[in-house]
Parts: sequence; C-alpha cells; structure tokens
Amino acid sequence: MSNRSPWFWLFLSPVVLSLLLVVVVPFVYGFIFSFTDWNGLVANSFVGFQNYVQLFQEAEFLNSIWFTVKFAVVTVLLLNAMGLGLALLVTRSIRSNNWLRTIFFMPNLIGGLILGFIWQFIFINVFSDIGNRIGSEALQGWLSTTSTGFWGLVILTAWQMAGYIMIIYIAYLENIPKELIEAAKIDGASSVQRFKNITFPLVAPAFTVSMFLTLSMGFKIYDQNLSLTNGGPFNSTQMVAMEIVRTAFSDNEMAYAQAKAVIFFLIVAVIALTQVFYNKKREVEM
Repeated sequence: MSNRSPWFWLFLSPVVLSLLLVVVVPFVYGFIFSFTDWNGLVANSFVGFQNYVQLFQEAEFLNSIWFTVKFAVVTVLLLNAMGLGLALLVTRSIRSNNWLRTIFFMPNLIGGLILGFIWQFIFINVFSDIGNRIGSEALQGWLSTTSTGFWGLVILTAWQMAGYIMIIYIAYLENIPKELIEAAKIDGASSVQRFKNITFPLVAPAFTVSMFLTLSMGFKIYDQNLSLTNGGPFNSTQMVAMEIVRTAFSDNEMAYAQAKAVIFFLIVAVIALTQVFYNKKREVEM
C-alpha cells in the first residue's frame, strides 16, 4: 500500500471521506447517544445501560426480532434454491436464454414500495376473489392474519430478489470448464451425479456471496414490510427495521431506538460473519 501512486489516494479520498461522514461518524455518534436520553436534538443526561435493559424487556421488540429471524431463514433458503434453479435453467442451450434472464431479473428493478402496493392489490383483490369462489377464508383475508401475512412477505421478496440471486449463480456456472462436464458424460455420470460432484463444488463461492446478500437483505427489509402489511395485524408482522423506525419517529424515543439499532447491528453482523466463515471453510474443504 505504501507504493501506491499519489493519484490513487487522490481519487480514493472522496469515497473514503463519504464513507466516514455517512457511515462511520453517524454510527459512532449513534452508539454514544444510545447511552443517553437523546431526543433527536440534545442529550440532557447519561443513562448508562438503561435503554439496553429496557429493550430486552419489551415484548414488541423481541417479537419483531423473532419474526425477522424466521423471515430471514425462510427467504435465504428459498431465494438461493430459486436463484440456483433459475440459473441452471437459463444456462442451458435454449434459444430464449437472454429473454428468460431479462424476465426473471426485471422484478428486481421495481422499487420495494411499489412492489408492496402491487402485491397488496393482488392479495386483497385477486386472492379474495379466488377465495370467494372456492370458499376459502384464508384467501379472502390473506394479509389479515400473521401466518398468511408472513407468507405474503416471503412471496413478494422471492419474486423480487430471485432474479438478482440468479445472476450471481450464472456468473459461476458459466465459468465451469465444459471439458469437465463432457468428460463426466463420457464416463457415464448422470445429470444428478454431475451436479453433485462437479457443478455444486465449483459454484460453492456463489453460495457464500448470495447467502451473505440474502441474509443481510432478509434482516434489513423495511419498505416492502411498510407497503404490504404495515406491520399488521396488531404489529404481528412488524420486522425489526420498522419497529426501530416507529420507536424513533412515532414514539419520539431517539436514544431508545438507537439502542435497538445497535443490538440489531450486532445480531446481523454476528450471523452474517459466522455464515461467511463457515462457507469459506467449506469451500476450502471442497
């Protein structure tokens, strides 16, 4: 690094400065304010760990964490399965490959708020109409219960993000030497054996990247949650990000919300880094 040209540091400095001002400095100040009674303008007194003790006694915050964890686990598994499946489909020798890639990726270009309203219309109107026709109460009120609201969020997220994860897997699948696949075919290996012994080990790094992205996205989702269910019914589908925003801007408890954000950051960081460590170790073993 010491041999870098001065031009390197000159061009890098705006990025580093922006990172410090937008991410590092606010994070440090937020961490400090979480130990005070900060109201968004001034901090009148130091309260120590009072905010942290309080949040672990708040049922609504703990419920939002549990709901978010369940959502993240389901979406990580579903998105990676769908992404890999779509990638395997569009890397086959078919004429419509490019069209399929475009179609599958397009939902990711739509904003989360708009997607939420689109799927809210589908669940409330289309599903309700189907439910009336077949006599299903669950379909008639898809977003009115906790369980169906949960799966509504999962469906929306899978529809939006599967194409994005597909692109990651495509990049690794297309780098697999075709000679290995052809040699396996000549040796009589079935398609399942080729996938298990050749394709899967060679795309292992893609699992590390995509699982990190889907984990962080699953935990930090906000706009889709806001526009689809708004946390209802009775805040039972409220994720951690929405709960923190409501604590800060609806209840006007800025320092308390900041303490929740610090705990949330630690949870996401520990889970994400543990996943990366485990997957990197598995790549080496493969």
